[in-house]
Amino acid sequence: MSAVAGPFPERSGRAYSLSIAKLQRAVLWLFIFCGCFALIEPSPYEVMFLLTVFVFMVTGLKVNARLVPLIFLLLLYNIGGVFSLIPFMDEPASVRFIAVGVYLMFTSFLFAALMSEDAEGRLRTMLTALLASAWLAACAGIAGYFDVAGLGDELTLYGRASGTFKDPNVYGPYLVLPIIFVMQSVLLRRMGLAKGLLLMSAPVFGLFLSFSRGAWGNLVGATMIMFALTFLTATSSAQRSRVVGFSLLIVATAIGALMVALSFEQIRDVFNERASLNQAYDLGVQGRFGNQLRSIAMLLDMPNGMGPLRFRWYFPEDPHNTFINAFASYGWLGGFAFIGLFTTTMIVGWSLVMRRSATQPYAIAIWSVLFVTLLQGIQIDIDHWRHVYLMLGLVWGLRAVAPDPVRVQPALRTATKA
Repeated sequence: MSAVAGPFPERSGRAYSLSIAKLQRAVLWLFIFCGCFALIEPSPYEVMFLLTVFVFMVTGLKVNARLVPLIFLLLLYNIGGVFSLIPFMDEPASVRFIAVGVYLMFTSFLFAALMSEDAEGRLRTMLTALLASAWLAACAGIAGYFDVAGLGDELTLYGRASGTFKDPNVYGPYLVLPIIFVMQSVLLRRMGLAKGLLLMSAPVFGLFLSFSRGAWGNLVGATMIMFALTFLTATSSAQRSRVVGFSLLIVATAIGALMVALSFEQIRDVFNERASLNQAYDLGVQGRFGNQLRSIAMLLDMPNGMGPLRFRWYFPEDPHNTFINAFASYGWLGGFAFIGLFTTTMIVGWSLVMRRSATQPYAIAIWSVLFVTLLQGIQIDIDHWRHVYLMLGLVWGLRAVAPDPVRVQPALRTATKA
């Protein structure tokens, strides 16, 4: 007996799935876009994280078993921080520092889990949102640097653009991934050259005005790695020729833009000061690098570390080295967990970008930036950068769902030869 249709037609499963996917992507877009707001705490990013978790928990979120190493090592890292915090629970700054680390850990778990379904669609959504976020941050930084509408005091620090961030050294690196994404889109013919140069213009100029040597190096290094990986994984000689030609165009454009920027005295003076590798605060026994070396001997006798944010109690400033800070603020447990995370991520990242899949180009763009950023941890504290946890989660999530290399069975090889 056939069922009698009710007064309301039953909605198709496909239409329902599409509407759920649209809801998920919309919430995800807003979450990533809010990543540029870092002047206030709590920021819209924290609010959107809670909403994003709620939406995906209700509509479906899977955790791949291959994410266990990431989860285990990040948990150990933060457990080390909690142990190190125990003697200093009465210090609000220390408590907040560890709490932020735990929160960022969960954002990384979320990003990794999101790759289990609709990875390509969600990646496009996130990178598009990141580009819009970068434009907002960059325009704010540019406006602040040139003191548009009297915003210089709010949107700059020490004469350097910081935009919607508190620190130019965080603001600058934040802009690198969307720039690399646009550059790669032009390279792979997903975007026209004119549109690509336009979309890169504000983020590149905003990054330059941050006068962050780390951000400059990050962009140059990530660009070189992205071009090299795209060349190595190209499927045709025509694509390789395009990589070579476009790389030459980028170099010529960058040189031309730099010459124009340096024609302005205000920019040239700060650039000459920041471009020098011999900064006074870096050198000498009491300089940044000297303090780092002296701290290592001290940390060998401190299994529980110095305590969160207490490196500055022993030395004039923070360590500006993520590896040293891991041992200083998170103790030996957190320090060794961070080294384990760094090592395994290097293995995961390099194996990921050489695997053929629909998401390989996205993986190349993300890993090119994350690899340089992790190395940058040697000269700056990156442990509380939101976009680091974003890239970390995406790389592990993509590796968890990446297809394994196809292995030809001996019998098949024999049959093929016959």
